[in-house]
Amino acid sequence: MKSPSAWIPALHRARLTIVSSALVTGGSGFFGGLLKRHLLKEGWECVNIDLVSDDDRHAALVSIRGDIRDTKLLDAIFGKHRFDAVFHCAAVLAHGSPDKNFLWTSNVNGTRNVAEAAARHGVTSMTYISSNCLWGESMGRPITEEDPPHPIELYGRSKWEGEKVLEPFRNHLNITTIRCPTIMDAERLGLLAILFEFIADGRKVWVVGKGDNRYQFIYAGDLISACLKSTSLTSSEIFHIGSDDVKSLRDVYDYVCTKAGTGARTASLPKLPTLLAMRAAYWMGCSPLGPYHYKMIAESFEFDTSKIKRMLAWQPTLRNEEMLWKAYEYFATHREELKHREHASAHRQPAKMGIIRLLKWIS
Repeated sequence: MKSPSAWIPALHRARLTIVSSALVTGGSGFFGGLLKRHLLKEGWECVNIDLVSDDDRHAALVSIRGDIRDTKLLDAIFGKHRFDAVFHCAAVLAHGSPDKNFLWTSNVNGTRNVAEAAARHGVTSMTYISSNCLWGESMGRPITEEDPPHPIELYGRSKWEGEKVLEPFRNHLNITTIRCPTIMDAERLGLLAILFEFIADGRKVWVVGKGDNRYQFIYAGDLISACLKSTSLTSSEIFHIGSDDVKSLRDVYDYVCTKAGTGARTASLPKLPTLLAMRAAYWMGCSPLGPYHYKMIAESFEFDTSKIKRMLAWQPTLRNEEMLWKAYEYFATHREELKHREHASAHRQPAKMGIIRLLKWIS
C-alpha cells in the first residue's frame, strides 16, 4: 500500500486542474469585457449578464442578455452555475441613459439583487466596482477611504447607495469595493472620443484656465489585477485605486498631441465663463458634459492609494499620459469603423458632441 506521501504529486496535479468560475455583470461593456476576456485567458469559466449583447465567443463563456433587476433570472443563473467569485461591473451611466429611474434601479436595486443571489447560493467573494463620483469637488489633497462621500449628481448618488445596500451582506460575503477614477485602456471611448476627434483633426485641445489641475486615471489592466487580488481576501474592504505620478491635464494632453503628430495643440479657455457655459448647456440638454465632467475638466482630484498598495501588494503600472495615448491610438486606428458602431455600451462607442461641435468649428 502506498504511503500518504506517495499521493502528494497526484493530489498536486489534481489541484492544478481545478477551474475557477466567475459571474461578471456588465461583461459586454468596456471594463467588464476586458476583465471577462482576461479571466478566460487565465483559464476561468465565465458567465456574463448584460443588457447589451456579447460579441465574444469562447468555450468557457456563457453570455446571457438580461437585466440584473430580474431576480428570477439571477436566481436561475446562480442555481445553474457554481461561482467562486462575482465581479459586479454593471452600471448605467448618466450620459448612457436619459431615464433617471432606469439608472437608479439598475445601479441600486440591481446591486442588491446580485448580492442577495450570491449570498443565498453560497458565493464567498464579491467585488463591486464603485466610482470617484462619490465626491463632487476636490478636497485639495488625496482622498482616503475614511473621507465621507458627498456625491452631487445622480450617477454618483446611485453608486454611493449601491455601496450602502451592500453593507448588510458583509457578514455573508467578502465584499471588496474598489472606488475607481476614470478607467482607461484601448477602446475607451464615450466622451473621450470628443477629445480624440479634436486631436485627430489637428484642432486646438482646450483646457480650462491654466490646465494645471491634476486628475487621476486608472489603467484597466491595473484594475483587473486588483480585482483578482481581491478574491483572496477573507474580509470586506473598501479600496481607493488610481495611477501614480499624476501630471497636469495640460501636460497629459500635450503628451498625446505630440505623439499623434496631427498639429493639435493645447489652448486655454477662461475658467469661470467656461464653467457657467458648460452648466447652462447641460441643463438645456445640448451638451453631453454633466456635473461630474466639470470636475474632471477644471478641478484636481486624486485618491490616496496607500491602503490597496499595503493590503493587496498592488502597484499601478501606467501613468495617465500613457493610458490616454493607448485610448487615442485605438480611436485613430478604428475611427471610420466607430462611426457605424451601434448597440454598444456607453464607454465603447463615441458620445455625441452636441453643442461642443461649435467649439471644434472655431478651434
